[in-house]
Amino acid sequence: MNRPAMLALLEKDEGLRLKPYRDTVGKQTIGIGRNLDDVGITTEEARYLCENDVGKCEAEMDRRWPWWRQMSENRQMVLCSMVFQLGAAGVAKFPKFIAALQREDWIGAAAEMTDSLWAKQTPARAERLAKMMEEG
Repeated sequence: MNRPAMLALLEKDEGLRLKPYRDTVGKQTIGIGRNLDDVGITTEEARYLCENDVGKCEAEMDRRWPWWRQMSENRQMVLCSMVFQLGAAGVAKFPKFIAALQREDWIGAAAEMTDSLWAKQTPARAERLAKMMEEG
């Protein structure tokens, strides 16, 4: 079978939607007719999406905080995890945290992380990431 022609036919028949929607029988659907209710996504697809999202996080961190790549690997991962969850604009609302990172005050940065609404909303994650921040 001509795979590109088949994909083009399906895109024409199903349409291309980049956000979830309900199809004609009420099934949660995305992309080119992917039935999320009955089919979902595979582990590989989930990891592919996450990889792309991490790339977007890195690009946003490069734009906002170019010095982030000078931090240790663990501290980079902490910041990226926060950007993944909150968005860069959300993390930017932690100015004392960002200032602590810039001056390499890892204990201060960890304290700012745990003294926040975010930490109250996701306490296990905040505690784990704050520990990673302190330990480097």
